[in-house]
Amino acid sequence: MELQPPFRKIIHVDMDAYYASVAQLDNPELRGKAIAVGGGGDRGVVSAASYEARKFGVKSAMSNVLAKQKCPHIIFVKSDFERYKELSAKIREIFYEYTDLVEPLSLDEAYLDVTENKKGNPSANAIAREIRCRIYDETGLHASAGISINKFIAKVASDINKPNGQKTVHPEEVLQFLEDLPVNKFYGVGKVTAAKMYNLGIFVGNDLKKKTLEELVQLFGKSGAHYYNIVRGIHNSPVKPNRIRKSLGAERTFFENISSEIFMLEKLENIADELERRMKKANTKGKTVTLKIKYSDFTQQTRSKTVSNFLQLKTEFMPIVKELLYQEKLLNSVRLLGISFGNLNTEKKEPVWVQLKFEF
Repeated sequence: MELQPPFRKIIHVDMDAYYASVAQLDNPELRGKAIAVGGGGDRGVVSAASYEARKFGVKSAMSNVLAKQKCPHIIFVKSDFERYKELSAKIREIFYEYTDLVEPLSLDEAYLDVTENKKGNPSANAIAREIRCRIYDETGLHASAGISINKFIAKVASDINKPNGQKTVHPEEVLQFLEDLPVNKFYGVGKVTAAKMYNLGIFVGNDLKKKTLEELVQLFGKSGAHYYNIVRGIHNSPVKPNRIRKSLGAERTFFENISSEIFMLEKLENIADELERRMKKANTKGKTVTLKIKYSDFTQQTRSKTVSNFLQLKTEFMPIVKELLYQEKLLNSVRLLGISFGNLNTEKKEPVWVQLKFEF
């Protein structure tokens, strides 16, 4: 079965080792060195690693202790989110010079629909290259890109020629590309799902394609239908310029585990102050309050309560947080606490987007 036109032209731009690259940009003495962004203490976790550190097996979410074991000469640097936001804003300004259909996924990556673009350029590949050059010229940072007919394939493709490269999967190449793709490279297939697929004899897209829709749904639930479609190049999710925030929160990891609920309340008071500040800044209110607890053994628990009216102020939601804390006995000493709001008033706003289709 061949894919039928018209096709969209989607670019996924992904900054290379963004947090670490920003640190190296601002501190020339760090360039070319193995660095990790995050707290340098033994209880800290790596937020991002430079490519020099990645060569030694250092990855994001890895404990600092393990990072030091793998790379004894690693240098830890602190996060600077204000700087990350500043540069991210500059990068997005570049995107908007080409199209209004920009869907930011985070500070360092975004989808762009350039099917019809402000430059009148028919080549999505050329636009991606031009954008990457602009980003480097104006910020000093490298970006990689993936280009194809939908968001899924563009996302997968942006990883192929990293760092500082790009990959285009043309419409006539899509099916073969997906059939040859290892299942662990499929965006959204994590280690657990990949292991399950391996046990079923599914190693590449072509193996996945041999399974019927019914078989995949039986094996993987709702995700089964998703796998059935994407391996056939079907992924119709449009680029959504107005992504609606679904939650907003604040959390803290502690240097020492906490066992006393009195101490936890003190920490939660500070977290609540920060959350109120963020809620006000975002002009957001919510109805569902969630308490996040991560224990010393790294197991995690969440406790939530939904109320009938929208809340924003600490004086309004802190009593609920206390109620959730005392809701049941703690399972262990605690290393992280967080408070978040869901069911936000902003969720009622409908995103406005325009879907345009032209030949690739």
